[in-house]
Amino acid sequence: MKLKPLGDKVVVKRLEAETTTKGGIVLPDTAKEKPKRGKVMAVGPGKTLDSGEVAKPTVKKGDQVIFSSFAGTEIEVDGKEVLIMSTDDILAVLKK
Repeated sequence: MKLKPLGDKVVVKRLEAETTTKGGIVLPDTAKEKPKRGKVMAVGPGKTLDSGEVAKPTVKKGDQVIFSSFAGTEIEVDGKEVLIMSTDDILAVLKK
């Protein structure tokens, strides 16, 4: 990826939206909710604290994360849509 996030920012690729409900109903594109899950593609060096120290990020490349509904800024890089967001917008890391 040709994108290097700065500070406490991370680049996240959304995971695919569900196409059917648990009951088996196929959802049209207009009814699909944007997923709030994604995979971390790149991580910045960390947040610079008031003391001048750099706090390491709490996520790493490859982590699957859950983030808030309106988190980040959507951009297109190399033909892929990704989100750039602060680590504060990430709510949880999914464990394998």
